[in-house]
Amino acid sequence: MKLYRNFIKRLLDFTAALIGLILISPIFLILIIILSISNNGKPFFYQRRTGKHGNIFTIIKLKTMTDKTDAKGELLPALERVTKTGDICRKYSLDEIPQLINILKGDMSLIGPRPLLPEYLQHYNKEQNRRHEVMPGITGWAQINGRNTISWEEKFEYDVYYVDNQSFVFDLKILWQTFYKVIKKSDINSSETLDMPMFTGTKPAQDN
Repeated sequence: MKLYRNFIKRLLDFTAALIGLILISPIFLILIIILSISNNGKPFFYQRRTGKHGNIFTIIKLKTMTDKTDAKGELLPALERVTKTGDICRKYSLDEIPQLINILKGDMSLIGPRPLLPEYLQHYNKEQNRRHEVMPGITGWAQINGRNTISWEEKFEYDVYYVDNQSFVFDLKILWQTFYKVIKKSDINSSETLDMPMFTGTKPAQDN
């Protein structure tokens, strides 16, 4: 178990990401060109996220939304800014392709809890914060179990379950179910910031 977590998983991640980038490079280049045109020369989206042990890194994704603003100069709602190409990218998880670069850099893994905003760090309780004991991933146990159709608390429970049960067989199961959901165009690629409210902490249970 420790050998897989500490060495084999990283080796498999790096190898898979490198091969994946090479194989998918024609599609990747086409998407970069199309999104550069629709997003004023900005095909990529960069954002600070929280990685293993709470370390901050910059995640890379294809830019699926414009920067259109209202009369006050404020960004329009996310759903109104998604481009047609961006919508296709989201449906088939193509916007996640650049994260293979994050894997090569050692910021992420193929499988693990999704890396979330640094602002959330102050809101996790002790158990929820355990999600940072492993490398964050492009897909994970929470993603194939509802993602944005479940609450933040449920997501974190799935994340911690993964931390406690990480193994080669478990990762294969998650990877297979991810491919299945992508093919079905299921909820696997619902953005954390597109249709989910910000996480502001778990409210304590009320006494009856």
